[in-house]
Amino acid sequence: MDEQKILARITVNPQIFGGKPIIRGRRLAVEHVLGMLAAGDTVETLLAGYSWLEPEDVQACLLYARRLVAHERVEFLSVES
Repeated sequence: MDEQKILARITVNPQIFGGKPIIRGRRLAVEHVLGMLAAGDTVETLLAGYSWLEPEDVQACLLYARRLVAHERVEFLSVES
């Protein structure tokens, strides 16, 4: 599946979670999925906990996060003592 098809699973609805990115219009935020993965939950655990969730949805969350981070730039300040 190409990246654009995968990313199409991530939607934004101003009526749900204040417009945060969610999965396929459902009340599950990308942020929540990433938090569960960061806490050590497996994809299998997520799929078992959300019967409608598909592996491609989790993949979409990771791809979305990667794209956001790819645009971040860190500027180091030089401070003289």
